[in-house]
Amino acid sequence: MQESETMETKSPEAATMPEINNQAGTITKIQAPQSQEQIQKYLDQVSNFLSGLPEYLGSIFNKYKQPLVIIGLIIGAIVTLKVVLAILDALNDIPLVAPTFELIGIGYSAWFVYRYLLKANTRHELTNEIQSLKSQVVGKN
Repeated sequence: MQESETMETKSPEAATMPEINNQAGTITKIQAPQSQEQIQKYLDQVSNFLSGLPEYLGSIFNKYKQPLVIIGLIIGAIVTLKVVLAILDALNDIPLVAPTFELIGIGYSAWFVYRYLLKANTRHELTNEIQSLKSQVVGKN
């Protein structure tokens, strides 16, 4: 049998790379050679980026102030809603608290119907209060 002969060609870059150990069970560390100048160059780039970061972020905030505030309010509302629901869920697990809250809700609903909805003049009073609150919130007279 004839063994095929292969010629291995190595580039100049491959000549500087360390040989890889092909033995099973061994770990070979390959580190790219870096000079002090390259490291200093990278450090200067990072330093320049970090020094300009506050101005860059400030310009982005000024440019997109309203959308960022709206997104922040939406996220805050979602977090608040989750916290309130978690508190209510925890209260609901306590015995006799859920039925007590239901009784309080039924009682308040009965009082509201009796106070504002049974008579025509109290319905008119409720309508005036709603219009007054609406004008205070919207800002129109």
